[in-house]
Amino acid sequence: MKSKKLIFIAGAVIVAGGGIAAWLILSQPALPPGFAASNGRLEAKQIDIATKYQGRIADILADEGDTVDAGQIVAKMDVQPLEAQLRNAEAKIREEEDNRRTAQAEVVVKQSEFTFAQKQYQRSKALVGRGAVSQQEADVDLSRMQAGRAALIGAQAQAVRASSAIDAATAEAERLRAEIEDSVLKAPIRGRVQTRLAEPGEVLSAGGKVLALVDLSDVYMYLLLPEPIAGKVALGSQARIVLDAAPEYPIRANVSFISPEAQFTPKTVETAEERHNLTFRVKLQLDKNRLREFEPYVKVGIPGMGYVRYDNNAEWPPTLQWKNVTPNQLWTATGGENSK
Repeated sequence: MKSKKLIFIAGAVIVAGGGIAAWLILSQPALPPGFAASNGRLEAKQIDIATKYQGRIADILADEGDTVDAGQIVAKMDVQPLEAQLRNAEAKIREEEDNRRTAQAEVVVKQSEFTFAQKQYQRSKALVGRGAVSQQEADVDLSRMQAGRAALIGAQAQAVRASSAIDAATAEAERLRAEIEDSVLKAPIRGRVQTRLAEPGEVLSAGGKVLALVDLSDVYMYLLLPEPIAGKVALGSQARIVLDAAPEYPIRANVSFISPEAQFTPKTVETAEERHNLTFRVKLQLDKNRLREFEPYVKVGIPGMGYVRYDNNAEWPPTLQWKNVTPNQLWTATGGENSK
């Protein structure tokens, strides 16, 4: 009984495996030599818009699905504490400017007093030799001149300190203005909001993510091709992407990247049989100009098939010939008048 049961299970496995293999073979499109195909999904470069400094979100001006332009304001952080600090820094600048003007006026006074004391000492020194002035009086004038010089140097130092304080307060004000400006989050590129990661009122740490943007000009599909095929594909080779949502409209693409490392296999491969089991990631890049034209229809995650031509002399099959259609034609073909 056990042997019969094992034979029955083995037969069922063989039949199921044969059915799966037959389905895989029959479901693949018939491709002439020089072409390779694999399934994949549309992907796009994602850019996260994050806070530069810790703070509370005041407002978010974009929602999931919105298309935003480069430089467009998408969120604002609460800047009331920063604005208060800025007002304090600006008041400090005004105070130090007053101190500098006072110090500069004091320099003028001390310079005048020193100049007078210096001339008085020079006259006294000249009169000492003629006996018109005593040495003691000349020494007194010398002391006054030296004191005037010291007072002048002190006034000049005070003016320098006031200027330095102005520079420090100005730098602090500029830092606060820059932080306030950075608290207004702008889209770095034109793209679509893929995910809203925070809400107004939340307090985020520095680098906290607010929105995730999808770059609509950088859309691609990754394929996994076996080593014998991937080794023949050159960078820049022509490719086609056929989406499940629009199988009658092949999309032109180019091979922009071929992974230097194999996937789903051990790093060290010893035998030729194992080497033939290697798969390499190949990136099919869509044309940026066409993407902008069809921007409302560009969506990540849509499944489809990717086709690569690794023989430049091979002709594309009729089913993969590129059709120069407009968005209106695509809309009519897929949705008709009732879908408008």
